[in-house]
Amino acid sequence: MSKPKILIVEDDGIVAMDIEIRLEKFGYDVCGKKSSGEKAIEAVKELNPDLVLMDIVLKGDMDGINATKIIQSRFGVPVVFITAHADEERFERAKMTTPFGYIIKPIRDKEFKITIEMALYN
Repeated sequence: MSKPKILIVEDDGIVAMDIEIRLEKFGYDVCGKKSSGEKAIEAVKELNPDLVLMDIVLKGDMDGINATKIIQSRFGVPVVFITAHADEERFERAKMTTPFGYIIKPIRDKEFKITIEMALYN
């Protein structure tokens, strides 16, 4: 059985590397790392991941919420948000995309793994 493929969308290189190390430790295949919403959409089209881990605040013209709307409508790939920004307005916008999870940084391994497993299962 092949490992689930996960795409990381995070504009902070150190955070993206930390997420990648954690995912590989849990036995997942990181199929790519992207730093913007636009690049994430292209990567989903090319790589066909099983799950996208999406930061909400990204550099560029498109935030993670808008990128998620496009990814879900065009490709039907589940998205889990990972963010340090837990304010009410962002949370309300994020809820409208019906994400498969919402993880607040700093990331804790146990919650991280459970959220990913639940998203992949659903």
